[in-house]
Amino acid sequence: MNAKKTIIRIGRNTLSFTTLDATSTEQPIVYRPYVVRGGISMSANLREAIKTPEYLNEETMKAQILIDTQSLLVPVEQFDEAEKEKLFEYSYPAGQEKRVVLYNVIPDLKAVCIFAVNKNVATVLGDRFDAGIDYIHAMTPVWRQLYQRSFTGHRNKLYGYFQSKQLHIFSFQQNRFKFCNSFDAAHAHDALYYLLYVWKRLRLQNEHDELHLVGDIPEQEWLMDEIKKYVANAYVINPLADYNNAPATKIKGMPYDLMTLITRGR
Repeated sequence: MNAKKTIIRIGRNTLSFTTLDATSTEQPIVYRPYVVRGGISMSANLREAIKTPEYLNEETMKAQILIDTQSLLVPVEQFDEAEKEKLFEYSYPAGQEKRVVLYNVIPDLKAVCIFAVNKNVATVLGDRFDAGIDYIHAMTPVWRQLYQRSFTGHRNKLYGYFQSKQLHIFSFQQNRFKFCNSFDAAHAHDALYYLLYVWKRLRLQNEHDELHLVGDIPEQEWLMDEIKKYVANAYVINPLADYNNAPATKIKGMPYDLMTLITRGR
């Protein structure tokens, strides 16, 4: 039985390869970001990367693929697998892009996350990993982890996850999503606007409820100072403390979603 596991994370303009080795005490996790070339497609970058032994062992025939891309949440009782392409196309028109529509079930939250993979990317992966591919949307482990975290205390909580110049804002209520949306937020001023807008829209209480941020937060000190002018209980999540010094939390540059998948599972 192979004790090693491979996770390929594919973002909008990023690509990384992570090897987990349960038998190694010195290097149980090896994280290798790949420098994406801007002049060629992601499928071409991926094809080049998987040919390079530095990033992928030739004997590796299975992989988890963590995809950071647009997603659509559907209540599980309303989900029809036969309708997933039509539903996703209605929300995110493909235009000229050919893609494969996939989904993850999130049983804790009674929801299904529908997302898509570029067809050329899926072909490259399918040709390489003939023993199986497990596609996971990058937000799935994050939602599940922070949903479990929301049970701490009795206050309502709003979460913001920063990754790849995007801000994912979400909240939970009675085992379901109360709010979930993503915004372009490369700058702290934009992030402040969106966070306070959603906070007000959900009618959260400035002196009682909580706001928690995690990820690659732009201008973190300034942003937190501004937020605390309006929200008394605002915090930055520290993965190192949350995950009890787990090995993944000590790897510089590793996205929180990948860290969470490795540490807590999907």
